[in-house]
Amino acid sequence: MRPAALFILATVMIDAMGIGLIIPVMPDLIEEVRAADLSQAALWGGVLATTFALMQFLFSPLVGSLSDRFGRRPILLISLTVMALDYVLMALAGSVWLLLLGRVIGGISAATAATASAYMADISAPKDRAANFGLVGAGFGAGFVLGPVAGGFLAEFGTRAPFWAAAMLAASNVAFGWFVLKETIAPENARPLAWRRANPLGAVKHLGELPGIKRLLMVYFLYHLAFAVYPSVWSFFGKAQFDWSPSMIGGSLALFGLSMAIVQAGVIRPVLKHLHERGTVFVGFVFSVVTFFLIATVTSGTAVLILTPMAAIAGVIPVALQGIMSQAVAQNAQGELHGVLTSTSALAMVIAPLAMTGTFAAFTAPGAALYFPGAPFLLSLLLTLIAISVFIRWRSPSADSSKT
Repeated sequence: MRPAALFILATVMIDAMGIGLIIPVMPDLIEEVRAADLSQAALWGGVLATTFALMQFLFSPLVGSLSDRFGRRPILLISLTVMALDYVLMALAGSVWLLLLGRVIGGISAATAATASAYMADISAPKDRAANFGLVGAGFGAGFVLGPVAGGFLAEFGTRAPFWAAAMLAASNVAFGWFVLKETIAPENARPLAWRRANPLGAVKHLGELPGIKRLLMVYFLYHLAFAVYPSVWSFFGKAQFDWSPSMIGGSLALFGLSMAIVQAGVIRPVLKHLHERGTVFVGFVFSVVTFFLIATVTSGTAVLILTPMAAIAGVIPVALQGIMSQAVAQNAQGELHGVLTSTSALAMVIAPLAMTGTFAAFTAPGAALYFPGAPFLLSLLLTLIAISVFIRWRSPSADSSKT
């Protein structure tokens, strides 16, 4: 594998590690700075996650379009540098308002995901893009293996230790990228920056005009809305339902990340080969429906850990959808496409944390009529069923044209 591709995988892995490092300590950190109980901490956790996602939603198309105009290399290196500084800010934050500011900056810098995917599209043949997006997903999964384990371990040294570790990881990747990352956008192929398409609504409108894309974007959005239940409430759910410690929460997330990495690095290629993109999406949704129901209703922590690999199979869904849409846009518009996809997933994360943590708080607050920590997973099950109904109605443009 070429060094630049390794840098891309390292970038998404470090992004995931940065998230995974801090998830195990978030309940205790918010309780510490707000002197709040667990249900109130969950609501503040939702506010912080929503703020991060809102910034990502607003700025990802702009950053993706900037990478189409000025190149992938400078955008990636600048974003990673800002990310490292943001983790330093959060490590020093003594109030929830500074944590909130950190999430604003972090959401803007998190556009590395869109540019990294665009870079991978640049160096991949069209027929290999879906599988290579699987490698990007595997890098994210690998980061989620290492991040929560390290976060749970570092939590023993205080709630701020994981943030310092995340800052050092991001800074080290900047140094690596400076030496190995080559530009993939030639000056003559750079696309002029169009402000009407560098905002989320304008970019979605433009891409939605392509045949079949609008419905796929809706499916992509609903998938992320449902799947966001894991980062939104998992640490709170584990503590409420099973009385898990931060290290146990970190271990469970590591298992999930390992399962995701295996699915997206090893399972996705043979599944795509035999079922193609459309069949792969359906398989992922079937596993999603089953696992959301089981996680919501089981009362054994061991059983939930056993279900984790099954839940990770849903990771094939966005990879297959990315592959379909990437083949429908021009080479010099990959940054715009992946900026829109990042904004779409970010929009889901704007809505999901408040919806999921609000549902969790309603069913776990003192005096709740029904104590049911698994309620957010039933909400995700409903969203998945809606996504399936939308996807069933999608037909590829090539299939439609072949009938005429």
